[in-house]
Amino acid sequence: MIRVLLADDEAMVRAGVRAILSADPAIEVVAEAGDGREAVELARAHRPDVALLDIRMPRLDGLAAGEQIVRAAPGTAVVILTTFSEDTYIARALGGGASGFLLKSGDPHELLSGVRAAADGGAFLSPKVARHVISELGARRLARGAAARERTEALTARERQVLALVGAGHSNAEIARRLHLTEGTVKGYVSAVLDRLGVGNRVQAAIVAYEAGLV
Repeated sequence: MIRVLLADDEAMVRAGVRAILSADPAIEVVAEAGDGREAVELARAHRPDVALLDIRMPRLDGLAAGEQIVRAAPGTAVVILTTFSEDTYIARALGGGASGFLLKSGDPHELLSGVRAAADGGAFLSPKVARHVISELGARRLARGAAARERTEALTARERQVLALVGAGHSNAEIARRLHLTEGTVKGYVSAVLDRLGVGNRVQAAIVAYEAGLV
């Protein structure tokens, strides 16, 4: 049996969500809260498998309540169920330890799937939220790649070769053998590359190499 704590400041919404959850005989709502602070107290008292929280609630919002529940009842998975899908809400929820982010406008099957996944130790995002997160991650990766390529354009062809090998995890001795250079010459190239890229060590240089597509 999956034990659920349901928190929403609107009684009608709680009734609707409870009705959907009751369609699964393996899910039981063991407690209901009308605000975030009460949700935290009930999570401590009941130790449910899943805490299903709205965002906008009095006394303590669902995001803050979720963060407290993650700390106070580590065995309870937090799932946000809300009308709002703003970037800041999604980022804070997931960054605060939530296992799921669902939209009230979604299909009831998403709610059941999300609760089951969270109870099983997994994660679940509403398809609309998942598409948004993937799109954001892709856009950020493209932006980082463009910035990294712009930084490496200042390097000479030989320095880019050295950077690529640094990014692949090769030592100075290995790079020297591959490029038919002396180890001292390679050290000089590595030092110049770090300086031109404005990074402090080989690890940071390797990240630039990866993001620029040299590895």
